[in-house]
Amino acid sequence: MLWKSIAVAASVAGVLATAPAAAAAPSPVSTQSWGAGNCPQGMLCIWPNWNHPPEGPTSTPSLTTDSEWTGNVPAFNFYNHTAKKAEITWSYTYLGTPLTGTICVVPGGDGDLYVPMYVIKVTWQPRSC
Repeated sequence: MLWKSIAVAASVAGVLATAPAAAAAPSPVSTQSWGAGNCPQGMLCIWPNWNHPPEGPTSTPSLTTDSEWTGNVPAFNFYNHTAKKAEITWSYTYLGTPLTGTICVVPGGDGDLYVPMYVIKVTWQPRSC
């Protein structure tokens, strides 16, 4: 068993020794996990369901806005296709208890709310982001 472990370690070391060196300059880090999909440039888009093809969500957004907004729309994932920070206020009822919270989305940022919720407010460049 000891010889088998040594052989595996030597094999891994050999592969690492022959691997190409990493590039000297680091690549820029993207803030997005997927593309903008059908979210128009200059808008914040929120979709009501899970929809993550590589190019980004393609279903009809439940909200598309570039200004302050208050209302109540179903929400699951979002994409900020603007040059401003956005703060999304969400609402969710768990076992009869209403819960609310906020999430900050940077320009070019995206994400999901993990479970279907409702977005009740969008504000731009808040101090809490």
